[in-house]
Amino acid sequence: MSTIQRDMSLTGQPPKSINTIQKFGTVIGLFGLALILLASFNSVFPNKGLWLTIALTSLTGGIILFAYGAYAHKHEGIKNDGVYFKSLSSRGFWAWVVGLALTGFYIVLYFFPYYLGLRQEGDNTGIIALFDPLSKLLSGNPASQWFVYGTLYTIAIFAFGIKFFLKYRHNRYERLRTISVMFFQTSFAFLIPEFMARLNSDDFSLPYYDLKNIWPLNYYNFEQYRVDSFISAGDVGLILLLFGIASIFIITPILTYKYGKRWYCSWVCGCGGLAETAGDPFRHLSDKRQVAWKIERWVVHSVLVFVVVMTTAVVYSYLGDDSSKYWLTKDTFLIGVAVFLGLLFAAIWVFKRQELAKDARYGAIGYLVIVLALIGLHYSTGKNLFLFEAESLRKSYGFLIGAIFSGVIGTGFYPIFGNRVWCRMGCPMAAILGLQQRLFSKFRITTNGGQCISCGNCSTYCEMGIDVKAYAQKGENIIRASCVGCGICSAVCPRGVLKLENGPLEGRIDAKEVLLGNDVDLMKLMNQKPSPSEYIQK
Repeated sequence: MSTIQRDMSLTGQPPKSINTIQKFGTVIGLFGLALILLASFNSVFPNKGLWLTIALTSLTGGIILFAYGAYAHKHEGIKNDGVYFKSLSSRGFWAWVVGLALTGFYIVLYFFPYYLGLRQEGDNTGIIALFDPLSKLLSGNPASQWFVYGTLYTIAIFAFGIKFFLKYRHNRYERLRTISVMFFQTSFAFLIPEFMARLNSDDFSLPYYDLKNIWPLNYYNFEQYRVDSFISAGDVGLILLLFGIASIFIITPILTYKYGKRWYCSWVCGCGGLAETAGDPFRHLSDKRQVAWKIERWVVHSVLVFVVVMTTAVVYSYLGDDSSKYWLTKDTFLIGVAVFLGLLFAAIWVFKRQELAKDARYGAIGYLVIVLALIGLHYSTGKNLFLFEAESLRKSYGFLIGAIFSGVIGTGFYPIFGNRVWCRMGCPMAAILGLQQRLFSKFRITTNGGQCISCGNCSTYCEMGIDVKAYAQKGENIIRASCVGCGICSAVCPRGVLKLENGPLEGRIDAKEVLLGNDVDLMKLMNQKPSPSEYIQK
């Protein structure tokens, strides 16, 4: 009979060894991984389709079987499992090994794909050749390094999603959103774009399009070659282009207003999906210090400004000057951008100024002045918009943010920096949704301070570095731009203190509301009573 860990503390000891089911799952998973690694040495597989099926099935089955052995026979609920005593989840030796291995893979994938077997002329070799049969089945084209990456990415979300499902099976919210990210990754990010590529011909061609990737995540969506492809594809292409624009200005604001940024970051996004599933063992490694929070705000919003500037320059570069040919000229576009940013800033300053911290107000003013000044400088000097050529800005952003930050650091260093370092520090989409959530959304995490026992589970497992316990102890609503609404803080709370809710905007942010017990109405009445000095004046 197995021993039951009866305490809920993070210092609970991990199992001394893995059980038989986990050992069997490890052997199966390593066998599948070995087949893929053998392909990298140009090992000859007579039937690549068969061996690829065996490799991917073994890899997926091994992960699921290991997770089943770890969680299926345990009681539902909190699973601390000695996370600070395991080498892999406490920045130990194996954490660095895995981190460096993942980082090396991303570097090769982004910058040296020929080491994986990608060939510009002739047949692919190595790992990429092993994936050719699956790529030809779905899209009719040979595999690329991105197809290999997309396949492994999808398998990781699916297999580790089953693990996540078993671990948090006591929580309905976690089960539903795990199913959601598995569905969106498999269908919208992987299968649908491949099927769209199969429809292409000499007369009809659509660019590769992940429908759930919204600007600024797909920062390349409004480059000239893609816009030309959309337009040349007729009604279908035009619909996709309009859908991309509507996603930015209509769909995203409405959904964020109603549900907060969680609808995307925790239910739809592939980056968030991988972080929640494969990255779950590392969520407690997120930096909770106040200095990390300050750095996070400046860095992520600087990335947002960078992508806005870059996209503006790229679109500006392929527009014309003759209004008789097309109404959207360079001048019209730039004036429109300046007016939009000015009106947006003015609206926030007038209606939501109190919700912004002092440094946030200073930062907003500074960035707005810089962008408008650069536009004015362009008109007065006639030189490059934003001082650099659009192509230079695009390449710089693609290298620094699209490759190094989001891939090499953001995912490769899960075991060192935590699973959401990209979402916290670098994702411009998270920055936009965070601003909307903080200022205009109905979403909040409510707390019942009278029930909090200060166990610290919520703060420990917050992947976004939020000190949830500090809010819970005071009974304050948690309204943070960085919160992705993953709900893990609620899932690991032993007292039911935290609850994810959508409610009215009035009274949503109220730092004076401190609950000494369960009687919320009583405390609101006390907050409304006049002070002693007011009684004297009367």
